[in-house]
Amino acid sequence: MLGIKTKAQLRKEYEPAADYGFLGPDSVSWKVWSHPTTYVLGFVRSVTIEHFDPNLAAAVVQSGGVKYRPSTRYGRTMRYFAMQLFGGAEETCKAADVLVKVHSKAIGHDPVTGGEYDANKPSSQLWIHVTAWHSILKCYEMYGPGRLTPEEEDQYWAECREIAKLQTIDPDTVPTSREEVHAYFEDWRPRLAASEAAQDMINFILPVDIALPVDMPAWQKTALKPVTGLIRKAVIATYPKYMRDMAGLHQSAAVDAAVIAPMKAFHKMLEVDLQLRLAFMNWLAPQAVPVGAPAILGIPPISDKVWDVREAQAHFGFDLPAEAHPDFRAKQRDRVFNKGLKPLEDGLEESQKYIGAMDVHHPEKVG
Repeated sequence: MLGIKTKAQLRKEYEPAADYGFLGPDSVSWKVWSHPTTYVLGFVRSVTIEHFDPNLAAAVVQSGGVKYRPSTRYGRTMRYFAMQLFGGAEETCKAADVLVKVHSKAIGHDPVTGGEYDANKPSSQLWIHVTAWHSILKCYEMYGPGRLTPEEEDQYWAECREIAKLQTIDPDTVPTSREEVHAYFEDWRPRLAASEAAQDMINFILPVDIALPVDMPAWQKTALKPVTGLIRKAVIATYPKYMRDMAGLHQSAAVDAAVIAPMKAFHKMLEVDLQLRLAFMNWLAPQAVPVGAPAILGIPPISDKVWDVREAQAHFGFDLPAEAHPDFRAKQRDRVFNKGLKPLEDGLEESQKYIGAMDVHHPEKVG
């Protein structure tokens, strides 16, 4: 059994970041994203809702990555989001730059719309970005401390727009208020699809146990079924009715209400016990802990500079994401759409150095 460690002892276990990255400890986003409601509830809500975009669903299903390596995919995703929020500026810019190459592989024909999908398309990246930031805040409100003040929420969405500059997104298209976010989702409703692929992926992810360590014994996963089942209900309770209907999910208002108290109590326990919080995070996504722990523990970085994203990209020699790797992206499109070949794996291979191995048992394996 682990002994109780003080905050000072925990701080000695982690290396400081190079700098405060793009937000810093005075940001509202640090407070919201570092809360334990992010680790499972917020992420599961986000990655399930994302699949209503038929382009994204096609990319996920045709790559197959989520189904055959769900734990490492979850961990890599958490690490990258942790870098955006808490990582040093240069390493985060590099990871974002490499992800443009990774996403150049996610291209093909969308069987639902009959068109093409491209993970680097700005509108697709915006859908993922807004869904993630909204989901993290939604779960923070429902199962954490509650609503932000109006001033804090304005700052939160302004920070959301700043971080969007790490992707191929046009920052001017990012909503910057609760009202604009609601309008954004209403605007997207006609473009969403409750396809067989979307429902399949939502049903695959929602049991939540896909995020558990790959080497966890089956009996332990079975023993955790009551907990993962409760988390599943808590995530569904955050969905608007039309998304539940699209996913074929049915849950009563009584169940929605019943999950709030135990979920709030569980996340409050994680909030006040830093050792337990980090252990829980390390259990689910060890790749993200070295990035998030210094911020959670208040470890000062080597430099106290907070960068603007565009300032950092220029300083460290990175192109704007929308303009990055044009030759490689064109080569990928030529292979897929003109020659009928599989895309190259270059970006995936390179990404392992920055956002974690594709296969925890075989780090050299990609796909």
